Amino acid sequence: MVSTFPNISISTERLVLRPFEPADIPAHIEMMNDEMVTAWTSVPHPYTREDAERWVGSIAPAERLQGHGIAFAVIEFLTQRLVGVVRLRRTNWHALATEAAYVTAPWARGEGYATESALAVAQWLFRDQKFERIEVRTPADNTASQQVAQKIGCISEGVLRNAWIARTQTEDGGWTDIRTDLLVWSLLPEDLEGVAEQMADAGGYASFTDWN
Repeated sequence: MVSTFPNISISTERLVLRPFEPADIPAHIEMMNDEMVTAWTSVPHPYTREDAERWVGSIAPAERLQGHGIAFAVIEFLTQRLVGVVRLRRTNWHALATEAAYVTAPWARGEGYATESALAVAQWLFRDQKFERIEVRTPADNTASQQVAQKIGCISEGVLRNAWIARTQTEDGGWTDIRTDLLVWSLLPEDLEGVAEQMADAGGYASFTDWN
């Protein structure tokens, strides 16, 4: 029997993390065609409606059903707009370990949404699913992603040299592949102690309130 994550939603102060729906497709296309997303991820470019429909209707559900992980659409509670994605992948059910990745829509950056959503998923994983390790891998020059890892309490473990293919824009507006290092971060249950409280004291939003 394949181990799988439950099909759930997670709520925070400002966000709802839930499975993707067909209504998310237009905003998902716009987000995944952003220059920063193109540069630092391996998503197709240009990211078409066909790509989005395949993600929403096939890839994301299969990720959970096949036991590989789970993908959350991150929704702003007040506006119901798609803020980003938090994805768990390469899950090892024996070791109770998984890898986390996150993307934020350009209009929503600078609001702490990536940190809030990633921290909520980490709290759920450790407290409810009894996981023991979350790994995050960030391209060497992707400082925004590294800052999120640091804010949720991740510890830097080392560098995977020349391990990732990023993309950079050319003079004619196209894109070309470049090799780069990956920084490896880890988060253990004890690393979360005090993180939510520190964020709250700083005016941020951290802990999830419920899931169903």
